[in-house]
Amino acid sequence: MKGTSKRYVEVLLPLALAQSYTYAVPEHLKEKVQFGVRVEVALNRKLYAGLAVSFHDDIGLEIKPKDIISVIDDRPIILEYQYTFWQWIARYYCCTLGEVMNVALPSGLKLNSETKVVASQLLEDQLAYLEDDEGMVADAIFNNNELGIEDIRTILNKKTVYPVIKSLLDKELIFIREELKQKYKAKTADFVCLSEIHRQQDKDLNEALELTKRSEKQTNALLAYASLSPAYEWISKQSIYKKSGADASVINALVKKGIFLKEARQVSRIEDYLGKAQSLKPLSTNQEEALKAIRKSFQDHRTTLLFGVTGSGKTRLYMELMQETIDRGEQVLFLIPEIALTTQLVQRLQAIFGKDIGVYHSRLNQSKRVELYQSAMEGQSIFVGARSSIFLPFKNLGLIIVDEEHDASYKQSEPSPRYQGRDTALYLSKLFNAKVILGSATPSLESYQNALDDKYGLVTLHERYGEATLPAIEIVDLRKKYKQGLMRAMFSDELLSAVKTALNNKEQVLLFQNRRGYSPTIQCTLCNWNAECPNCDVSLTTHKYFQQINCHYCGYHTKIPTQCPQCGNTHLVELGFGTEKIAAELSNLLPGATIKRMDYDTAKTKAQYEDIIYEFEQGETDVLVGTQMITKGLDFDNVALVGILLADKILFFPDFRANERAFQLFTQVAGRAGRRAKKGKVLIQTFNPEHDVIQETLGMKYGKYYKRELEERKMFLYPPSVRLCKVTIKHKDFKRTEAVANEIAKKLRAQLGNRIIGPAVPGISRIRGKYIQQIMVKMEKDWSKIQQIKALLHQTKRYIKALKNMSTVQIIIDVDP
Repeated sequence: MKGTSKRYVEVLLPLALAQSYTYAVPEHLKEKVQFGVRVEVALNRKLYAGLAVSFHDDIGLEIKPKDIISVIDDRPIILEYQYTFWQWIARYYCCTLGEVMNVALPSGLKLNSETKVVASQLLEDQLAYLEDDEGMVADAIFNNNELGIEDIRTILNKKTVYPVIKSLLDKELIFIREELKQKYKAKTADFVCLSEIHRQQDKDLNEALELTKRSEKQTNALLAYASLSPAYEWISKQSIYKKSGADASVINALVKKGIFLKEARQVSRIEDYLGKAQSLKPLSTNQEEALKAIRKSFQDHRTTLLFGVTGSGKTRLYMELMQETIDRGEQVLFLIPEIALTTQLVQRLQAIFGKDIGVYHSRLNQSKRVELYQSAMEGQSIFVGARSSIFLPFKNLGLIIVDEEHDASYKQSEPSPRYQGRDTALYLSKLFNAKVILGSATPSLESYQNALDDKYGLVTLHERYGEATLPAIEIVDLRKKYKQGLMRAMFSDELLSAVKTALNNKEQVLLFQNRRGYSPTIQCTLCNWNAECPNCDVSLTTHKYFQQINCHYCGYHTKIPTQCPQCGNTHLVELGFGTEKIAAELSNLLPGATIKRMDYDTAKTKAQYEDIIYEFEQGETDVLVGTQMITKGLDFDNVALVGILLADKILFFPDFRANERAFQLFTQVAGRAGRRAKKGKVLIQTFNPEHDVIQETLGMKYGKYYKRELEERKMFLYPPSVRLCKVTIKHKDFKRTEAVANEIAKKLRAQLGNRIIGPAVPGISRIRGKYIQQIMVKMEKDWSKIQQIKALLHQTKRYIKALKNMSTVQIIIDVDP
């Protein structure tokens, strides 16, 4: 090899490693290796698909690096700006580049020697057309249901098999097994079509009408169908219901007479827009002024906060800005808090932009995610998605919209990196010099402070769109109601009366309680025993529907006990109430009403969620009882009343953001009422009607709330006055957890003094069998000092991990918790 130049490549692996690894590039692969392609490498007797991220010719190492085994891609799968973006996330959020890579890439682009592959539905039909290595592998996968990478290596008698696997993945003939668990069923809906005999000629419709002349409802349904489908093709039953006022019995009668054919079809109201393209509605005067203000703000600020009350038409302004952006040939990223909860929003966007929209989220199968990932790199115009969408490889990003920017769902909790989607989007915009709109009816204190400091532009919309008016909010004092005996279960006489009035007027009701299940705990009346989780320090929640008591933290569950395990007493009481109990009690009080729940138990999947929303939209549900799911992204025409069953649980949560979250939740859920011409009503039941947040929500005193809360945060040194970093220590042994927490606090306090709070035991001191202690670090808003403190945190963590018997202690650094 003397006289030849050896080339080396730094390879990034999707593992929580503190560094990239150096590999040599064999002569025959030099032309193929370039930045951003995946290369097959060996590490600790396992094989991985890593990313080539940098190159050099002489590394001066004594130990000779291993060769890369193969080059998987013909072209890069990440762009250079993405690597810069990943490096910033790793630095800012105190994690490794490998952890960022693991979250950033779709699973279909990550392979290792433990990966299992299975056949797709397309494989059987394509087997005859595959040759050589692909044919051998495909045939083996088809016959064995699934194979591991090592199995494929044995079949081909080759060490290098990733290129073959990639080719089969590209052709959608195989899937990665883990991703199959994330697939979801599309929604099924009933469609009808005119039967063959009645759609041969126009005169036959007259014959069909003759058959329905004795039933006005059947005639109306048939005419509604004809107007909706001039070509006499398949139309959803719900469309006919809405246009004609018919119901299922009418459609069934038409099917029985042989006029209609009925068929269940799969639809996805997020993935596909089935209606005709619509033009944008005209802007109101207020919206016109707001749009001009945004454009002006963009001249001086890259980021603008759009502070608009619920129902003010923020989405309409987003659409205008999106159209302007794609007309310039630039891309748009529209971030939403949770993709499963935003069906209506995506429908509205697809109605205008149609196929220009890609919807990216974790519930897509891995083949679809890879396809969308590649379409972003090729320049597709618009992407809508949750926080992970920031990792798409944009080609020419011009606008980022962060809707409901205050929402806590933008913050990643597990696994690392624990990034804030809104904040990382701001850094992403810097790389493209793109504009950012932060939209909310209840902006976060951080964003509002930045607007006051002129770091962001600020545009406000104080009125609802069109004829809609803000709802009337009233407080129900539960202390008085219980004292006067005016409560039935968890309902005050005022709330129950308001519900009945709404139902009598053929209007709908939303009831909010931020706790799912039937009751939070079961207690023995004799010895005060409580049903508690064996793995976590929490009570087990009763779920009558499943006949179980469940832990909402680790998933432990068991049958509902019939007697106390300590004293044998059979008189056990269920304390408190959740959404399931509310729905059950309301069914007893209103036997003729249709009552549904929307919480994690009833809406675990996208299809379940869509079913609940669709039935409520169509008026099939009278009362919808829900957790905070009902506060996000929903726009219903006929909601006259919103009830908050117990505000106090949110107000007194042990967190410095409790007031902020309470004000946001109360305001957002109240905003679901009266979103059309008729004024809505909101009733808030509370034991603390004089609480500042309750009073500020009552009068919709946004200014007063923000001023008071910002002053309190400044006084006690909490964000946005300072930055926070939380260090969490976990271990199955309490004494070891405590010892490590004390040692970390001691080392940090020696250099940081009163910036350190703790260690302290959190409200829930043990989860999944591990005891928890936390230390809070307060940091001045000075970039150089923040970097020094983060470096000290890393140094302290390494010191602890190097001590004897401490390698199993989990130390988590969470920036901006």
